[in-house]
Amino acid sequence: MAATTNFSVRMDSELKKECEALYSELGMTLTTAINVFLRQSLRSGGFPFEVRLEQPNKETIAAMLEAERIAKDPSVKGYNDLDELFAELKK
Repeated sequence: MAATTNFSVRMDSELKKECEALYSELGMTLTTAINVFLRQSLRSGGFPFEVRLEQPNKETIAAMLEAERIAKDPSVKGYNDLDELFAELKK
């Protein structure tokens, strides 16, 4: 058996609590989960998952800007519920 050592990590207490609950449901401790992550990092030669900033494409940005414009336009009819919307669509 390999020798072990202690490893101290500072993290948000709520994050720790939520992760402990998650990994407990998976049948492991937070320590085991961290060890799995570190071993996978060694196998992958880096993070064992993609780390990147999500950047929306031009089409998505255009749609988001259009949605903002529509939401602020007082001449655009709004609906209080889906039934009202579908009734209007059936006309």
